[in-house]
Amino acid sequence: MNAVETLDPYTPGHGSADFRVVHYDLELDCRLASNRLIGKATVSGVTTAKVRSLVFSLAGLKVGKVSVKSAGKAVKIAKYAQRNEQLLISLSEPMSKDKKFTAEIRYEGNPGPSVGLWGDVGWEELDDGVLVAGQPTGAPSWFPCNDHPSQKASFRISISTDANYRPVCNGTLVARTTKSSRETWVYEQPEPMATYLATVQIGRYELLGLEEQARGVHRLEQPEATAQVVPLALAVPARLRSVALRGLSKQRAMMDTFEYCFGPYPFAGYTVVVTEDSLEIPLEAQSLSIIGRNHLDRSWESQRLIAHELSHQWFGNSLTLSRWEDIWLHEGFACYAEWIWSEVSGTMSIADRARAAHRMLAQQPQDLLIGAPGPELMFDDRVYKRGALALHALRGAVGEDQFLPFIREWTSRFRHASVRTSDLVALAEELVPGCQAAQVLEPWLYRAELPDLS
Repeated sequence: MNAVETLDPYTPGHGSADFRVVHYDLELDCRLASNRLIGKATVSGVTTAKVRSLVFSLAGLKVGKVSVKSAGKAVKIAKYAQRNEQLLISLSEPMSKDKKFTAEIRYEGNPGPSVGLWGDVGWEELDDGVLVAGQPTGAPSWFPCNDHPSQKASFRISISTDANYRPVCNGTLVARTTKSSRETWVYEQPEPMATYLATVQIGRYELLGLEEQARGVHRLEQPEATAQVVPLALAVPARLRSVALRGLSKQRAMMDTFEYCFGPYPFAGYTVVVTEDSLEIPLEAQSLSIIGRNHLDRSWESQRLIAHELSHQWFGNSLTLSRWEDIWLHEGFACYAEWIWSEVSGTMSIADRARAAHRMLAQQPQDLLIGAPGPELMFDDRVYKRGALALHALRGAVGEDQFLPFIREWTSRFRHASVRTSDLVALAEELVPGCQAAQVLEPWLYRAELPDLS
């Protein structure tokens, strides 16, 4: 089996170990009426082995032209072909290890979601716009990529679309130009980003500031390192403006809480996109979240989801798993962040949330190892809840006074990096002498039977 097939057994055929991408420059033209996408991807990378071919993931879109350069000179291509949702570029002569290269790929088609174990993921037409939900393998539905979360890169996304529509992408808007009935928007995401977190949201959105101060919520004193106020924005259809502002009125307090607990917010700003369409669940992408109009009320169920997606900016986006089997490092932490917000907002204590989760898990099948759940069950709710309980158990082992400093060190030391469960264990045992983190986590992560809640 080749490197593409073995990079991660959870997502076979996605991601190549033969090269790493440093930067994606995407130039996209989206025709909304016909759902037509015309793209040019300029991918800058470095080989990690001697390579005779470059393999990118790309699904449902037809490649029209490919070129490769290295050291300013054209690299001769023997042929290129598409099969099994991959673009295979065969080189006339191999490139040596540690060779910088740039691949330019022109492509077009009518994008749609990829269908797999996790349902439809990727580019999706809305009633009046576009939504991209990339986790875990949806990125190839709209651009060619080295599609694995360990292969993080910076991005520039330029998208042209119909006037009166606003595309919202990762990072910071750096340019906007108008020509006839078309507008071009350019976003830059300088911090490294996993491909599944790259996104394009297109709708009749207006952009508002989210500066409302929460009422009735204890505002934590911020450490000096988190004194800078993170810009918060809302992209929302005009008719949903009022309900969105009410539903997101606690967003600043959530941000304050999570910066206090987890350390400085890891990106330049945070945007919440509210869609006209109802969504089954909210979605997170790097530097933004996407929330359906059906998740904008003040109920705990909606507010916990809003908090959950915000917390992923630390756990999932800045600190990104190296392999999908460690998905609990994203979802367990995000679920625990819900419990933290529950306590800070006066809804229910963390201890009570933990007891409730344990009671629920005790009534469900105990046949899942959440530290290695397998691809079919890696988004099972038990991974979320039991992952949070594993973190709660680790909190007891680390000690109450040292738990938040430990979490802040976790997010600081591995900021914008890739992580494994072993990294978390090693850090806990380094920072807290006598802490047996591996022993504490083992029954929660790697045994099917639910441990007692002590």
